[in-house]
Amino acid sequence: MKSLILVFFAITATLARKGFGPTDQEWGFVEVREGAHMFWWLHKTAASVDKYTDKPLVIWLQGGPGASSTGYGNFAELGALDADLNPRNTTWVNDYNVLFVDNPVGTGYSYVDDSKYFATNNSQIANDFVALLKGFYKTVPDLKQTPLHIFSESYGGKMTAEIGLQIYLATKSGDLECDLVSVGLGDSWISPIDSVLTWGPYLLNVGAVDQNQYEKVQAKAEETKAAIEAGKYSEATNLWGQAEQVIETVTAGIDFYNILKKISSSFIKREKVMPGLRDDDDTKIAILMNNDVKKALGLDVDWGYQSGAVFDALYEDFMKPVTDIVERLLNETDVRVAVYNGQLDLIVDTPGTTKWVDKLKFPGSDEWKTASKLAIKVDKIVEGYYKNLGNLTMFWVNRAGHMVPADNPAAMSYILQYMTNNV
Repeated sequence: MKSLILVFFAITATLARKGFGPTDQEWGFVEVREGAHMFWWLHKTAASVDKYTDKPLVIWLQGGPGASSTGYGNFAELGALDADLNPRNTTWVNDYNVLFVDNPVGTGYSYVDDSKYFATNNSQIANDFVALLKGFYKTVPDLKQTPLHIFSESYGGKMTAEIGLQIYLATKSGDLECDLVSVGLGDSWISPIDSVLTWGPYLLNVGAVDQNQYEKVQAKAEETKAAIEAGKYSEATNLWGQAEQVIETVTAGIDFYNILKKISSSFIKREKVMPGLRDDDDTKIAILMNNDVKKALGLDVDWGYQSGAVFDALYEDFMKPVTDIVERLLNETDVRVAVYNGQLDLIVDTPGTTKWVDKLKFPGSDEWKTASKLAIKVDKIVEGYYKNLGNLTMFWVNRAGHMVPADNPAAMSYILQYMTNNV
């Protein structure tokens, strides 16, 4: 009996961990393969429910590759506290259990024992994530039956597409027990060349460049396309960076994440160091994660010290498309797929996203272009538009750039409720 009492108190203590911030939390590392350690941080819902498992589990994956979900996604976009540690009224934790994962290994608090253990392609990233979920559910088994949704941003969407497919296959084979319902691909790097080729037309149409400047941008975009068609993917990544440098020069520093905002330092330099961060939030979050958060969670690893190397390890894979993986999700699984894009984003612009979505082949895809496009209305305000056919839904988000949860939380809430049926 004494041993049972001790076990009970041990479990109770685990489930009542406070961590950092106002929510009940759980966190830990999973060795997803030899030498590769992935960090996860669960924030249990603050909703008034009998059991926290009554609310869906939503995983958030950041972009980059190399940007941190536990850092940027949490404190700059959707966590309970913002980067100044003020309560965020629009936090997802109000309605969902939110799991932040530093993915791929080497990102944020995740780390590798040696550079040879970095992930070098999307398939390896997906396999690592299946291993991560096995370890997570072993620690928090009461969430196994809770509906799972994976939402993402930027390169996180490229990862999420294949992660979703591999989770589905693992559950069907009995290798993993969970209930994956949907994936959300936000401003996602699914078809890189469709984004690059539409940068010029997009900038021309909004008046950010003139015809001469447009032609300079487009020339570099066509070089990038030629490299991809020749299978020279590392060269294509180089040319992608050069195309961005051309845009930065001819536009006097337009913000790639939101064309209505300005940036104060080189996008290319910052993107290599910590992809997805803006200067002010970057500094605040880095200090926070390597001091107060690290101490509160009892961690002995520095946050972000391997993030630049994550990008470098995926350099060859960076410009490869995964539209075929999205098609497999739509053709071979019952997972619901949401594609959402901020209208003011440049790096993954809406015209480029629309191009690859319109080319997808799936049941009913012939009717996709003529399917009804409806308004997203929140409190009588039109926050965007959406279109649905079968398991595919696309959302066009007004007044938002690359970071939709931060730029338009009302529209993001609508999208989440639509995909989770969490009303």
